Amino acid sequence: MLNDLTPIWISLKTATTATVITFFLGIVAARWMLGYRGKFKGLIEGVLTAPLVLPPTVVGFLLLLLFGKNGFIGQILAQFGLTVIFSWYATVIASTVVAFPLMYKTALGAFKQIDRNLFACARTLGATETRIFWQIMLPLAKPGLIAGTLLAFARALGEFGATLMLAGSIPGKTETIPIAIFFAAEGGQMERALWLVIIMLAISLGVITAVNYGTENKINRKPKPRSRACYVSKVKWNLSVKRPKPIDYPVPKAKIELIVDIQKQLPGFLLDISFQTDQTPLGLLGGSGAGKSLILRCIAGLDTPDKGLIVLNGKVLFDSQKNINLPPCDRACGILFQNYALFPHLSVAENIAFGMPGSKSYREIKQEIERQLIAVDLAGMGDRYPAELSGGQQQRVALARAKASQPGIMLLDEPFSALDTYLRDKQEKLLRNNLIKYQGVTLFITHNLEEAYRVCPNLLVVDRGKAIANGTKQDVFEHPGNFRTAQITGCKNFSRAVVIGDRQIRAIDWNCNLEVIESIPESLEYVGIRAHQLIFPKTDNEPNTFPCWLATISETQHRMTLYLKLNQPANNPEDYHLQAEVFKDKWMVLKERHFPWKLQINVLQIMLLKT
Repeated sequence: MLNDLTPIWISLKTATTATVITFFLGIVAARWMLGYRGKFKGLIEGVLTAPLVLPPTVVGFLLLLLFGKNGFIGQILAQFGLTVIFSWYATVIASTVVAFPLMYKTALGAFKQIDRNLFACARTLGATETRIFWQIMLPLAKPGLIAGTLLAFARALGEFGATLMLAGSIPGKTETIPIAIFFAAEGGQMERALWLVIIMLAISLGVITAVNYGTENKINRKPKPRSRACYVSKVKWNLSVKRPKPIDYPVPKAKIELIVDIQKQLPGFLLDISFQTDQTPLGLLGGSGAGKSLILRCIAGLDTPDKGLIVLNGKVLFDSQKNINLPPCDRACGILFQNYALFPHLSVAENIAFGMPGSKSYREIKQEIERQLIAVDLAGMGDRYPAELSGGQQQRVALARAKASQPGIMLLDEPFSALDTYLRDKQEKLLRNNLIKYQGVTLFITHNLEEAYRVCPNLLVVDRGKAIANGTKQDVFEHPGNFRTAQITGCKNFSRAVVIGDRQIRAIDWNCNLEVIESIPESLEYVGIRAHQLIFPKTDNEPNTFPCWLATISETQHRMTLYLKLNQPANNPEDYHLQAEVFKDKWMVLKERHFPWKLQINVLQIMLLKT
């Protein structure tokens, strides 16, 4: 009976040893390949995963060529009086080689499934790559790593061909369960072979069950609530992690100011942006793909410009001429991502504390967490997890976390895009109140024009990587200066225009002549007027008043949009010149009038635009 147990002991010892080795090697290789962008990536990937597709005997033969007496590694070992082949170490090597691809691929898949914004967020909160690996990457990849470990163990336990080629079948030394089953069946010992098969099946099924149960439960199970003392204790542990001392660059005393002058070639266009702002919140407006988010990423150090300069409060963050490019952890930038990028495995308190200076005491940590929670109206919710919060609450936690890191600049990338109308309004008010007290630069990206107008006194309009307008919100909306700015800021009525006299132009697409009071630019291309600025007088005594007919209407909960044609009736719903927006009480009066209505294009509201 003891002789029968020997293959089981050898197999378990070999599989366990091989699993420990593949666990560390697989994680290291997966972490390296996750960030590797070299041209040989495909080749390296093929070499690392080759044992998955090669027949085990081929793998064993290749190992024999390496570790044999005439092999490269074998000759090196021979100089130290060591021999690997036909020893227990050979079984470990063979099992490690065939099990490694399973651990590597599973770990790589687990790492890839983690939201990359979490890594970017951690960097901007001052975390080094080592800290990100230990506190973000490994905990979030835990279910995949456990599955990979169990699969690697099962593969190592069942290895046959490569082991037989490299280690042979030496009873009590290299005879594993699969080899013992093979030779028992070949020698007619069917009972012994059946007994070993049953043991092998039991172990394998146990491993597969553990993989399925463990991964499903770890993915679906919510973290258990913890006591207040417990989560504050863990926060303190997070902050006690040794961090590299920031490089002490000589920074002159300067006012709160951001200077950006950068260029970066993109596939579709060149990002060539230059602007300067102070403590007054600056809103970035522009269409999708205009380069707004890239500007924020370049400021935070998550992307690198091709050339240029970025200076925050007198501190040079990037200077291509002086070869300065501070890492994200040294830039003191707080980013509020579109999806908030909260660390799902950390509580609210731990999220807020993640970027706090490590020099704070236990009491200071606790007080700062509570202060930030009160500021965002989440008092008493520090022990909850992101999955237990609503979208609005998650947004507030992300804001509190960004502020707690004491950043010199707040970068807000469409923070309300995932919220419904009611929550938008509530969170916007809270954000405005927080920004009033914030002593730093604020950049706010949004597609919502009214939101930008309420939050940001100043606006920067970006189109295809260029700043096409920059100034106060009143100036940008009332005097956009060019067609694209007017379009981005919500103007819906445009017509090609030509000069026909002193202070007179012809709106070609509207089929009318207009008087203007502005100086007509030499490069005039378009005339525009916003839909809510059109007037419906009862008489035509004022300049730029024309008869109009209604082509069609569209309705919202508060307003009516009227599609109007000037000077003659419309032939169909698509036959119109201008859109006018009126409140419903005005519409109730207007619709009782007989056609043609009178429409005035107010000379004070006309926009003369260049391309």
